Amino acid sequence: MPAQGKHRRSPSTSLRRGLVAVTAGGAVLALPVIGATSAFAAPAAAPQQAVAPASVSAQVNSAVQAVPTQHSVAAGETLSKIAREYSVSGGWEKLYEGNRKIVGENPDLIHPGIKLTLGTKAAKASPSTARGAEADRADRSERINAAPVAKAAPAAEKAVTYTNDLDGWIKESLAVMAEQGIPGTYEGIHRNIMRESSGNPAAINNWDSNAVKGTPSKGLLQVIDPTFQAYHVSGTSTDSYDPVANITAACNYAADRYGSIDNVFGAY
Repeated sequence: MPAQGKHRRSPSTSLRRGLVAVTAGGAVLALPVIGATSAFAAPAAAPQQAVAPASVSAQVNSAVQAVPTQHSVAAGETLSKIAREYSVSGGWEKLYEGNRKIVGENPDLIHPGIKLTLGTKAAKASPSTARGAEADRADRSERINAAPVAKAAPAAEKAVTYTNDLDGWIKESLAVMAEQGIPGTYEGIHRNIMRESSGNPAAINNWDSNAVKGTPSKGLLQVIDPTFQAYHVSGTSTDSYDPVANITAACNYAADRYGSIDNVFGAY
């Protein structure tokens, strides 16, 4: 134990004094040695990359998100599907509201090829929505990449044909009458034909008063020549025995005389 009143001198930790060492070859001067606690020069700090302020980044992202986008409708797509794909804020209702003029009154019916304005996109889609949108995009990509199918040319308007029998003659006459504004129904025409000729277009009456005068009644509705000529309808045959021409002229006469062939229940 050291004697009281004396203090030990702490050795210097910064530098050690130079000492003269004696060797067999002579004196050598020992240079000072840097202590273990001496400070070394710190390496230059690596330059930091400039980071844009969060507010500036947010403004840029906001500007990008606010730019309206458009989508060209593909076959099989719906407003709901498109709204999910682009994460449209407000869903399909908002998408329909912004495109009502081009879509029309039925939001369930959108035609391929029309361009929809999508407006602003939602800030971030949920994982499930993102997966759904990714699946929708994949489906649409497959449709786009599929071999194009040639569109069928619009079918030419098919000409209406009628059977060459009593049913067909009446129906063709009704079509002509509709174009000319002549009233009459299938039932009214059929009823009068069966009474007048029993459905025989070549029927002729050679024994009544008209026949005595030299103008016998002819055809399905037994029309005399003067009446046929006066009420002949343009576009039909000029032969009074022609079934369609005979029916149409007779109905034209009945409309003038009785208001309609439907009002005739006997000789007229």
